[in-house]
Amino acid sequence: MAKPKHIELPNGITIPIIYEDGAVMAIDKPEGWLLAPDDWDRTARNLQLAIESSMNAPDFWARSRNLRFLRYVHRLDADTTGLLLMAKSPGAVRAFGELFENQQIKKAYLAVVRGVPKQQEWTCRLPLGEHPYRPGLMVVDRLAGKEAETHFRVIQAGAKSALILVEPRTGRTHQIRVHLAESEHPVLNDPLYAGEGTPERRDQREPLALRAFRLSYIDPFRKRPIHIQAPVTQFLQRFGFPDADALLRPVRAVVKETGEPRAGEKAAVKPGHKPKPGP
Repeated sequence: MAKPKHIELPNGITIPIIYEDGAVMAIDKPEGWLLAPDDWDRTARNLQLAIESSMNAPDFWARSRNLRFLRYVHRLDADTTGLLLMAKSPGAVRAFGELFENQQIKKAYLAVVRGVPKQQEWTCRLPLGEHPYRPGLMVVDRLAGKEAETHFRVIQAGAKSALILVEPRTGRTHQIRVHLAESEHPVLNDPLYAGEGTPERRDQREPLALRAFRLSYIDPFRKRPIHIQAPVTQFLQRFGFPDADALLRPVRAVVKETGEPRAGEKAAVKPGHKPKPGP
């Protein structure tokens, strides 16, 4: 039975499957979906619940895999798109959760920021903590905040914005967004940290210019390096950097996509705790 290269939810939403092996599945998370809504953020767009409901149906994408379990092992904000790693068993949740907790999974994002940074490359190490009065908001807390470190590199500068390669070394809530805002170059269309009077309702906002596009790690079961990368062409075009794709090729050259190939493609390499919200 052929396995679809996407998850199709009952409401018609399709989610591309970028990588898959016996332990995990990496999907291309769409914007506007939360993984585990907190009490203060009420939404019907609960991605984990929607996927579980689809598996229980069981819908064809899950039935073709005999898949009965799939759970996120790290989190992305509702408005951040891109790579989300999901485990196929409780054992895989534990194993990959430990990798994330021990910072053994390298993550990379693309961000489009307001203004053009004067520095070509910099690292921010401001500690972060929860806002004392506003649930869901993070602030720099030099006294009691948790360690946070993010490396930034300018890929391309525009007239009023810039494309940034972001490599977080830690995984604190909203880390990338706060660190960029503190650098005076917030992510475009950020409703929390850009200070632009963004509408409260998600369906009225411009999309957040932040995309998780790369994961690299040593598979804890097969002990082999895995490099996964999400498509970025549409993101670059959407935010005004359509020719930056060529500038990213040196970055991509060391990142060979592994696992099951997409339809019509060949694989570059033959296949052989509760997480906190992401940046």
